[in-house]
Amino acid sequence: MTFTEKANPIFEQVIRDYHLTDNVDTPINNPYKSGDIEHDLYMKNWIDTVQWHLEDIIRDPQIDPVEALQLKRRIDKSNQDRTDLVERIDSYFYMLYSGIKPQPNATINTESPSWAVDRLSILALKIYHMREQVERKDASPEHIEICQKKLNVLLEQKKDLSEAIDQLLDDIEAGRKYMKVYKQMKMYNDPSTNPILYNKK
Repeated sequence: MTFTEKANPIFEQVIRDYHLTDNVDTPINNPYKSGDIEHDLYMKNWIDTVQWHLEDIIRDPQIDPVEALQLKRRIDKSNQDRTDLVERIDSYFYMLYSGIKPQPNATINTESPSWAVDRLSILALKIYHMREQVERKDASPEHIEICQKKLNVLLEQKKDLSEAIDQLLDDIEAGRKYMKVYKQMKMYNDPSTNPILYNKK
């Protein structure tokens, strides 16, 4: 089983689990053992799924400004949690392949495996919600046709991205590519690097 053959069904499971309540405040009920990669993949997509719906809510033109600010803070926290989890999954890959000696002509990829998996997680959400649009009973035939075309593209993108991720992992395992783990070092969350925060001291 390839890595994406493991990851994609977990992402789909998360999205189904979330939509049992379709509520951003639903507590996560991760069925996988803490410390296992499956646990982190489930957590990763749960964060993405909740944030997807927070982004929907905050775009309500009638939203109360105070509520909108609270949601913005929550989305910021979610983004940081997402980044932290991506870096943890990259650490998993880094340890997994730590014994591999790169070939003399090995090259580095433009992004780490986990940031590609991050895109795959978001893609699962796009596919789920685009399929919802295709299946709407109250939508016009024109709307359904447009969304079906978009869904077809998303499904093709999922296939291509899954293959690319698995190929990247194969290349790392074979020493044809090597990986580095870079921390994101986001400055706006750090009170020592965000001038709005440190100038208030």
